[in-house]
Amino acid sequence: MDFLLPFLTSDFLGKPAWVWLAFVGIVVALLAFDLGVLHKDDHAIGVRESLLLSAGYISVSLLFGAWVWWYLGAQSGMDYYTGFLIEKSLSMDNVFVIALIFSFFAIPRQYQHRVLFWGILGVIVLRAIMIGLGTTLVSQFSWVLYLFGAFLIFTGIKMWIVADHMPDIANNPLLRFLKRHMRVTDGLRGNAFWVSQPDPASGKSVRFATPLLLALVLVEFVDLIFAVDSVPAIFAITTDPFIVYTSNIFAILGLRALYFALAAMIHRFKYLKYALALVLVFIGSKIFLVGIIGKIPAVISLGVTFGLIAGGVLVSLWKTRRQPAVVEPA
Repeated sequence: MDFLLPFLTSDFLGKPAWVWLAFVGIVVALLAFDLGVLHKDDHAIGVRESLLLSAGYISVSLLFGAWVWWYLGAQSGMDYYTGFLIEKSLSMDNVFVIALIFSFFAIPRQYQHRVLFWGILGVIVLRAIMIGLGTTLVSQFSWVLYLFGAFLIFTGIKMWIVADHMPDIANNPLLRFLKRHMRVTDGLRGNAFWVSQPDPASGKSVRFATPLLLALVLVEFVDLIFAVDSVPAIFAITTDPFIVYTSNIFAILGLRALYFALAAMIHRFKYLKYALALVLVFIGSKIFLVGIIGKIPAVISLGVTFGLIAGGVLVSLWKTRRQPAVVEPA
């Protein structure tokens, strides 16, 4: 036991190892409870269950932020909540694309949670790699933050211009590559990602991917693309890798739980993209304003971000108040 205490108190990316292990333990417990208890059997998740599950995830996320505030100080706590809000908001756009993917592959609702759950594991790893690289770059080359800022402003302007653009899933380069280099079944095979069946040419039993696996790969790809925006956005708030990573992961965990409620009413958030575009421009501009007016306080960043997003949601709900509800296929 003597070796355990030095290990737990050793420094890892600026924080004691036990702090990271505590966070990992919370995430593992949440995922185990989600898959092993709540969704042990595949079933269609309704809006009520989605809202309750999301409320649970958000409560844990907010409590973790309160602990960060108490243990690491008010500045870290405010940075965590700001990063959490930014990631949560930017991921709303992700929900729309995931809904298109499920619709394209005709994935039934009872299998959608399976895809989203296993997709979370990929997100945890990919975000860790991206944030680790970002931390290394920022610590070695401070001017990288200005590149992040310029990229965020550019991305925000682009998002505003193409806000009504519909992604073309059928012509996605990754999907075309997968179909050319993998054997894919002509339809779903229950909840399986892989199946063994006779090869039409040789008659031998070989492994085939199912459309469920293609949907999972595309969902992971979408997460990677959106991370290119969201990770630099949080680095513009704080360069603390612990705050960046934990706020990212907690926001994504909660959003996946909320997906089934949001997917049914995503058409009501038509103007949210414009608000998100303004958030990216604001966060990117903050980096350049540091040399002119000094660092903008975290409470102001949180207030402006919340105000823009709340405004986008309210305008969207008002403008689309007469649109009929979208009924998802079972």
